[in-house]
Amino acid sequence: MDAFYASVELLRYPDLQGRAVVIGGGRRHQPELLADGTRRYATLRNYAGRGVITTATYAARDHGVHSGMGLMKAAQLAPDAVLLPVDFEAYRHYSRLFKAAVAEVAPVIEDRGIDEIYIDLSDVSGVQDAVGHDALGGVRAVAQDIRNNVRRHTGLSCSIGVTPNKLLSKIASELDKPDGLTLLTEADLATRVWPLVVRRINGIGPKAASKLNKLGVLTVGDLAQRDRPWLAEHFGRAYGAWLFDAAHGIDDRPVVTHSEPVSMSRETTFDRDLHAVRDRAELTRVFTQLAEQVATDLQRKGYAGRTIGIKLRFEDFKTVTRDLTLAQPVADATAIRQAAGLCLKRVDLKRRLRLLGVRAGSLVKV
Repeated sequence: MDAFYASVELLRYPDLQGRAVVIGGGRRHQPELLADGTRRYATLRNYAGRGVITTATYAARDHGVHSGMGLMKAAQLAPDAVLLPVDFEAYRHYSRLFKAAVAEVAPVIEDRGIDEIYIDLSDVSGVQDAVGHDALGGVRAVAQDIRNNVRRHTGLSCSIGVTPNKLLSKIASELDKPDGLTLLTEADLATRVWPLVVRRINGIGPKAASKLNKLGVLTVGDLAQRDRPWLAEHFGRAYGAWLFDAAHGIDDRPVVTHSEPVSMSRETTFDRDLHAVRDRAELTRVFTQLAEQVATDLQRKGYAGRTIGIKLRFEDFKTVTRDLTLAQPVADATAIRQAAGLCLKRVDLKRRLRLLGVRAGSLVKV
């Protein structure tokens, strides 16, 4: 989905179309409805705190802001960008709508999160029936049907990459955003993929990319010129072999239509460091809210957790976790809050807190 959270907000606030909009604020950044029917929006210029960008419109990205960037830093780049609070309930609603819209055309789907899926088109009739010179046309027609159906059911745009495998499809889906439809065959590897920087391959993180760059490997094409022994020497046998395959567009992973979640968690970063004693009321409210959110997630998906845990990050950025395994799995907010509270008692709370989280693990179907 294209700039998913921001696009959902633009459905709600169409007057912001074309403007730089950043999603990542709190409740205090809710737009104010004025007497004349217009709205007053918060902007980054007046932001103070430690929040981060969840996503941003493409107009905001043109200023250099991006997801994961601190809002204070973003304010320096785009002070007049509109700041909106996150609304995960709305995003989950539209996520269900877009996945249902895709399933009407191509039902073999691997869920990769709230705004992204992999689709196996092998057995879809329009693809299966197309042969010879009509094959790519058949694939394009089905992909266009998917895109049209998503827009019809949600009012939102998506970008689709159609390729022989998941690795290349991830890359292709991002080449022509927003509202893109990109078909790549193995013959397109040298012209469309090899000129890209190595970070464009999903699975090459910042550290690996930095090491590759220091070794003179800047693009996917540079990586494709290195042989397996060289990559194994510098990155280990397994990761080196994967890098070689990835650079050559090789990926045999199937589309996995079902997987069990390992855990479910909710966490929040505070706008200011909170003290366990002086800010007890605020911490108690947030702690209870996080437990309620985890309970809602568990109940909605039909799970209960046997292990309840907490995550704390202090003012010095040190992070600690504590877990408690229960005799019976739980899914109600009261039980989760009680178990998380017992975990909290095992932590020295003399330092101020930056972040607080609650997690349910060892999940079982109920």
